[in-house]
Amino acid sequence: MDLYEYQARDLFEKYEVPVLAGIIADTPEEAKAAAEKIGGVVVVKAQVKTGGRGKAGGVKVAKTADEAFEAAQAILGLDIKGHVVKRVMVAAGAQIEKEFYFSVLLDRSNRSYLSLCSVEGGMEIEELAVERPEALAKIEVNPLTGIDSAKALEIAKAGGFDDELAPKVADVFVKLYDVYKGEGATLVEVNPLILDASGNIIALDGKVTLDDNASEVRHPEHEELEDKDAADPLEAKAKASGLNYVKLDGQVGIIGNGAGLVMSTLDVVAYAGENHGGVKPANFLDIGGGASATVMAAGLDVILGDAQVKSVFVNVFGGITSCVAVAEGIVKALEILGDAASKPLVVRLDGNQVDEGRAILAAANNPLVTLAAGMDEGADKAAELANA
Repeated sequence: MDLYEYQARDLFEKYEVPVLAGIIADTPEEAKAAAEKIGGVVVVKAQVKTGGRGKAGGVKVAKTADEAFEAAQAILGLDIKGHVVKRVMVAAGAQIEKEFYFSVLLDRSNRSYLSLCSVEGGMEIEELAVERPEALAKIEVNPLTGIDSAKALEIAKAGGFDDELAPKVADVFVKLYDVYKGEGATLVEVNPLILDASGNIIALDGKVTLDDNASEVRHPEHEELEDKDAADPLEAKAKASGLNYVKLDGQVGIIGNGAGLVMSTLDVVAYAGENHGGVKPANFLDIGGGASATVMAAGLDVILGDAQVKSVFVNVFGGITSCVAVAEGIVKALEILGDAASKPLVVRLDGNQVDEGRAILAAANNPLVTLAAGMDEGADKAAELANA
């Protein structure tokens, strides 16, 4: 779950990371009141979960409360890369002397954590990584030991900080790691981390991504941070049913059991789609080890609710759950959905009791269902039906 900037700021404050005053506002009137309360120069910042706010006009400096009103009036309702601004944060202004970059994130490929750090911040970190990769330090962080003072100093030195600044930023790095570990995050990023005119190190803008698995078990309070109104309705529906679903921009709905199989299916469908009008996968949906009628019906209900979907490819390998259970689940699911199931399904079964499972689907003789002998054949047929 990605947090809004103001939520990240509040978490930083909880862990004593130095931040500036910030007040959220949903109307220009509230923005004006916030500016009056903070006093002095403020910055009105769009609260959206995407980058490029400044270039899109979503960040404005206001020297007076009236200017804060005008800034909020201009920003609220603004469309930034498909995200409509419904809330702003009015933050205290700062006299910036230098801008830095710091982040700690989950490095899945190496099964560890990774810290990125640079004495050059403020710009898009992707640009820095491409244009001047030597300016961005990448330091592995052992999950068992984390970032203590010594490790933080190592990261700061690698990032290009001098002997005077390194100890100052290192102290903040330790606290930012405390946020990462304490909240079960997969990303904590500050860009920019600044040195102000008074010599203070301040986290001026933060980005935090929380691990949903940690939230469910160790941090139930994180549910309060979720913006349910902004969530994709199909993803919200899938989450309510306990399904692992991610919406994509395509026409072939995908259902599989096991993340690896589903990912492979996405690739095969995308490849097959090149021969059928360029159709693409419409989603990632892993039903896990169970393929009961209830689970299958819930999955099909979500996928068929996507207006972009023109066909569905069910690709299941029977292991602990046999193909018989899967086939019975598909038949029952179509009965449960009734008229709501109106798009063609291509089904590929393999593994435990595959012949019996295919026989069940053949006997049901549902006009929506086409059986495929293999994954390539099934992907090709599903792409063909979607294109038709």
